[in-house]
Amino acid sequence: MSKLIPISLLAFGLFTVTFAVNLQAPLYDVYAAESDVGATAVTVAFAAYVGGLMPTLLLVGGLSDRIGRRVPITLALIFGVVATALLVQVPSWTSLVIARFLLGIGTGLATTAGTAYMTEIRGAERARSAALIVTSATSLGFGGGALATGISLGVQGPSLLPASYIALFVAAPVLAVLVLALPRVDTPKSVSVLRLPVFPAGVWVFGAAMALAWSTTGMTIAVVPLELAANDLGGWTGLVIFLAIFVGFLCQPIARRMTNERALALGFVLIPLGFLVLLAGVWLKVLAFVLIGTCITSAASYGFTYLAALAEVSLHAPDDRARATAGLFVYAYFGFSLPVIASGALADRLGLLSAMIVFASVQIVATAIIVMLWQRRPVPSSAAVNAG
Repeated sequence: MSKLIPISLLAFGLFTVTFAVNLQAPLYDVYAAESDVGATAVTVAFAAYVGGLMPTLLLVGGLSDRIGRRVPITLALIFGVVATALLVQVPSWTSLVIARFLLGIGTGLATTAGTAYMTEIRGAERARSAALIVTSATSLGFGGGALATGISLGVQGPSLLPASYIALFVAAPVLAVLVLALPRVDTPKSVSVLRLPVFPAGVWVFGAAMALAWSTTGMTIAVVPLELAANDLGGWTGLVIFLAIFVGFLCQPIARRMTNERALALGFVLIPLGFLVLLAGVWLKVLAFVLIGTCITSAASYGFTYLAALAEVSLHAPDDRARATAGLFVYAYFGFSLPVIASGALADRLGLLSAMIVFASVQIVATAIIVMLWQRRPVPSSAAVNAG
């Protein structure tokens, strides 16, 4: 079998898994209204995704080392279908919490197994280009789901079964079967099914940067849409969430030409800058600023920082990529969830705009501290040579 076929199917499978993750985002306010809950509840439901993902990363991040890469990805596709079907059958805040939890488990299974699988198919000497394929596929998926639902609702009108949901119901089962038929290229290991993630020495700053970057993306996906809806701009939610990830995808080829450390440094500049522009747009009710700020944060989160971190981890843990990837995502999703929940709680007390201002202030301080620590303890990077 040509490598192009398994690479394409694997990439499409990873895209579909992550496509399901934010598929329901434009309907957050609808599910919240069905259960009469506030901003805190919405952010808790959003972060329930991490409640499913973190235990998966912490406990079974290396599962695919024992049972192979294909089964975890297949299970992730099935979880996406089940979670979305639940929202169709019982549209409510409780269902959203359960669905997001299931989607988190699926993402944890697919990203760890998928990253290792793609590197094994491409060859260890092309670990960086394999990381680019994975980040591209998942970035498009994370952003594409929300955009697809936004477009579907724009064409169909209000609906709890948008066409984007139907597309997932058709594509995911087919892909689940096709992924199982892919060749096994890894060597099975006699290891425990329960395996903790590993954190390679010298790459802590990449994990910290992922936490900062993805906390910004979490705010853009969970909190900003609530403010847009309050300002009668809710119809733009799908596009905002899509841009929050898609622009990063467009920046990945540029990041690939840079060393991992340079890409990371640029990410540190863009993370707070983008959110400040976005905040100005929300404050002044200027949609253009919201979109521009979203694009800048996307470039940092899913472009320079994401690719640099994933490539660096792969290079530092060539014999344990699945568990090392799990370790990286522990950082990322810590940032993706806790600051968002805290901001939701603040929003219910102080208002959405005030919560965003507090978040921006903390983000700037945290970025400055991490950069100073990084400069004082420079870590040689093996990624200076572009192997892709």
